[in-house]
This record gives sequence, C-alpha cells and structure tokens, in this order.
Amino acid sequence: MLNIRRNRMIGEKLPSDRISHVNTNRTRRCIPSTQPPTMRSATKITARSLSSVAAKLPAAGFPPPPQPPSYIDLSDTRRLFASVPTSALLRSLATLSAMASGPLVDLAAAALRSSVPKERRLLRAAVLTAARATVHRHFCAGEQVEDAARTVRAMWTDAGLRSILDYGMEDADDAAACDRNLAGFLRAVDMASSLPPTSTSVCVKMTALAPISLLERASDALRWEQQNPSFRPVAWRSHSFPVLCASSPLHLTPTEPNPLTETEENDLQLAARRLSAICQRCEQADIPLLIDAEYSSVQPAIDYLTYWAALKFNHGDRPTVYGTIQTYLRDSRERMMNAAEGAAAAGVSLGVKLVRGAYLSRETRLAAAMAAPSPLHGSIQETHRCFNDCASFMIERVSRGAAAVVVATHNLQSGIPQIKSLPFV
Repeated sequence: MLNIRRNRMIGEKLPSDRISHVNTNRTRRCIPSTQPPTMRSATKITARSLSSVAAKLPAAGFPPPPQPPSYIDLSDTRRLFASVPTSALLRSLATLSAMASGPLVDLAAAALRSSVPKERRLLRAAVLTAARATVHRHFCAGEQVEDAARTVRAMWTDAGLRSILDYGMEDADDAAACDRNLAGFLRAVDMASSLPPTSTSVCVKMTALAPISLLERASDALRWEQQNPSFRPVAWRSHSFPVLCASSPLHLTPTEPNPLTETEENDLQLAARRLSAICQRCEQADIPLLIDAEYSSVQPAIDYLTYWAALKFNHGDRPTVYGTIQTYLRDSRERMMNAAEGAAAAGVSLGVKLVRGAYLSRETRLAAAMAAPSPLHGSIQETHRCFNDCASFMIERVSRGAAAVVVATHNLQSGIPQIKSLPFV
C-alpha cells in the first residue's frame, strides 16, 4: 500500500458484531473473537508494501525507524524480511499454505460460526485456540488496543512499515450502536496518536456511524436527483460536491423515493456529527482518516458525507479525510475526476484511497436480480487499466500539490509503475 502526499510518502470481509481482523498482503479473513471488538491493523508487508519511506525527523522519545531505500526491490527477500525471525516466516508459510485450501477454510469457518452444545464446549474452545494460534496470529494485530499498539510500534521500529488501524465494526442498526461505534473509533484515533508520528492512519466505515437503512434512503434521494435535477432534497443537502455521474448505477433507484422524514434528516445530521468528531480528533493529531467504500446501494450517501467532511477539514496540501474509489466500478474514474474538479473549485485538497473493490459477488447478484447491467467492468483487465489510470491521474495531481493518494493494491504490475512514476522518488 502506497500513501502519497507531495514530498512525502506515508505509509476490505465478513460482517460480524464480534470481529477482530487484519488485512494483509495476500488474503482477507475475519476471525470471530470471544473478546470485545478490537482493532484491525492493515499492515503493509511484502507485496502490499510498495513503499515504506520513513519520516526524516521522528519526534523526540521515539526511536527512528530503519531507513529503507526510496524504491524497494520486492525480489530482494533477504532485505524485505531481515527483521522477521525465521520461525515467524515458517509459521506464516504454514498458515498461508493451509489458507490456500478452500475446503479447509470452509470447514474452519463453519466450525467457528456453529452453535456448539454445552457438552461440546471443549471442542469449540480447542477450535478457537487453534484459530488464535494460526490465522488470528497471522492476520490480526491483537485482541486488545494495547496489542495492536505493540504491533504497530514493532513494524515501524523494526522495518519502517506503516499501518492502518481499523476498529472492526460495521453495519450498525440504530443510533445507540452508532454511538458505541463512535466511541470505539475515537479510541483507535487516541491510540494512533500515542504512536510514533506518521507511523499509522485510521480507517472508518460509515455503515458503523449511520444505520444502513438511512444510508440506503439518502442514496436513493441522491440517485434520483442525478436522474431528475428538478428533484432537490434541499432540506438536508448542504453541499453540491459531485457524488454521482451519468455512468453511475442509477437503476438502483427506479422510481421517485419518498423524501426523508424529519427523523431521518436528524439522524443523517447525527451521522455527520459523529464523522466530524472523528475528523476533528484526527486533525488535531495529524493522522490521516481513510473512509472505506462499500456497496453501491449505500455508496452515494457515504460519498456525500465523505465530501462534506473533506470540505470542512481538507485545507492546505495535507488532507485529513480520504475517500475511497473502487476501480472495478465502471463509473469510478469519472466520479474521481469530478471529485478532483469539485475539490479544486472549493479550494480544498482531495484525499483518495484507490482500491479495486470488495463486493464483486454482491454487486453482480443485485444487478442480476434487477435485470440491470452490471456496474462492474467486464473483465479484470479493464479493472487493472482503470486502477492504473486513476493512480496516474492522482499522482499527477499530487505532484502539483493538489491532492494525496493511497494506492492500495496487491498487484505488483500496477504498484511498481506507480512508485517509479513518482516525481519525488
């Protein structure tokens, strides 16, 4: 993962209400935990670590990280894994080899999710112990905040690698759940602020800060407004930053939706305030905040709230708020370019995290159910081209001091060219 700002380089899923998980370089798995929801640390290692250029002037009290070269040769495994004990590498190899077996993964997931009778609690305990010692240990920063903090410090101190901290919660059902999630996200920011400067950023999901039903309703209004400009949800639309475009999947809203009720409008304002509280804390601590993208039925509302926060907090050439563009969507490049124009017109810096996308099956099923064209590109090659084009576009804007971008990719063929194209490497 490559995070690019001018003259500096810094530094997706099974729903559950009790999850601790980690995004790493090869795969994504969620491990149910018997502990309260904890932190997810998206680590930048091997193929995902396209750059780990360290800060030149670490703050007093923190040891300086190793100084890697400005361009990392990913074929130089000796150098890449110099700080990792051989025993840890062997354990990782064994875990990843096991995870490559689909039947084994399906069996383990079924065992972890199953309701075990009382007389078989020892069996479930054994399964959980095995999961913690293997998959959880490999993919997760820890079960508690302190565990995640130690992992981040070690990666930064030993190898100059940066992390993304993610409080593992999403899909809130009501305001009370949203408020609990807000408290968890704020704890993540506070923990990140105690770590070496520039060693970490924080990621949030809007589906944890606003009920999904509300995001769906707001997204319907935005889609209908895109199709029918005379439809103006003026009661709650506080900015005109571009969210959708002509190529967006507008078929998801085939008929005019009912306006948001007064209660829904108030709930949307509460969601914006929750996001604002996190942004303010991140701004004070100089920590980038990455807002995840999700599925198309709720993404317009997520983008609306993301750009609302960007207009409020992204001043100067160091944005606090980063939205996410999923480049497997046909409309992604047009929406990103519109956002760049909107940011320039508003005089704010645009922060973007580029990913390929995480909801392929869901998007395909929904389009098929509605007998509508898929919103996704027709092939992986088209997605690769779109990702590379978007990355090149954003890096060019970074070179002009008008933006910042996180190039989040597992794909070396797209990642390496982006590093080589940097004007300051």
